[in-house]
Amino acid sequence: MGLGGISVWQLLVILAIAIMLFGTSRVRNIGSDLGAAIKGFRGSLNDVSAELDEVKISTTPLADQGD
Repeated sequence: MGLGGISVWQLLVILAIAIMLFGTSRVRNIGSDLGAAIKGFRGSLNDVSAELDEVKISTTPLADQGD
C-alpha cells in the first residue's frame, strides 16, 4: 500500500497520464520548481527558528543567567 491507500500502480498510471498531457520537459520543470519551492520554504523555516532563538536568548532575565 502506498500513500494514503494509493498503490504504486495507481501512481504510475497518474504519472503516465501527466506525461502524455504535458510532455516530459514540462513535467520535469514542474518537478524542479516544486523542489526549489520546498527548499526555499525549509530555508525560511530555519531563518525564523534562528531568529526566535536569538529573541529568546536576548529576553532572558538577568536573574536566570546565573550571576
